[in-house]
Amino acid sequence: MNVGKNKYDKEFFDACPNIKAIALFSVGFDQVDISEATKRKIPIGNTPDVLSKATSDVAFLLMQMVSRKVNYNIEKIKSGKWKDFDALEELGQELYGKTLGIFGLGRIGFEMAEKCKAAFGMKIIYHNIPHNEQAEKELGAKYVTFDELIEESDIISIHANYTPEQSDLFNKSVFDKMKPNLIFINTARGGFHNEKDLLQALKSGIIWGAGLDVTNPEPIDKDNPLIELSNVCVLPHIGSATIEARNGMAKLAAENIVAFAKNEKMPTCGNPEVYDN
Repeated sequence: MNVGKNKYDKEFFDACPNIKAIALFSVGFDQVDISEATKRKIPIGNTPDVLSKATSDVAFLLMQMVSRKVNYNIEKIKSGKWKDFDALEELGQELYGKTLGIFGLGRIGFEMAEKCKAAFGMKIIYHNIPHNEQAEKELGAKYVTFDELIEESDIISIHANYTPEQSDLFNKSVFDKMKPNLIFINTARGGFHNEKDLLQALKSGIIWGAGLDVTNPEPIDKDNPLIELSNVCVLPHIGSATIEARNGMAKLAAENIVAFAKNEKMPTCGNPEVYDN
């Protein structure tokens, strides 16, 4: 069972030829070379669903913290400058009726969209997943192109599964097309955004702010300039960090291991083709 950030690639599998199965304590497979594992008939289990609500809660929290400049206002209290307020500098923006762009409307993305629709009456648009009929029916979500997503959204929240091909997908050319009031939320993987480009977009006012539960690399360096910005909130990858979610993940990971030991198919397997033939 893996609960850390070990890399499972060709080098690892060559060095550990007796590995027969891997049970991840996560939803994503970015630390695993799936094709290499599949080639060796090694099933890779993961823990989806049980952390969807907890992770979407963090995305929802970050969105509100950034919109109301919570970091800036907390620092004002800590530094004893409450009375020396700048009436314009402390102004946030409301979320009611805004357009939420979901990049990856799967389980976690749906939970985020559902919260935003119920709480703020947001319009939901999405990309990077086949049409989600449930979201379109229940939330009025609309599938759009990637360009439409980045140009029309007031908030963009990333919930897709990360692949190396999507590295730095959100870069300068993308940030430059966004609205100046854009709130950028990433609770998926830090590799999705180019950190230097995001920093520049935030410092120059190209976008309003950012809420990050993931960085690249992790952990983020304590001297990283992103941390110093008043329009940024960075958390230490705590999306699934609730008692309930972690218990559910542990149970599901254990069920995957038990199933493998019984020569049965893992309940949640990222490469089910290993069971063919």
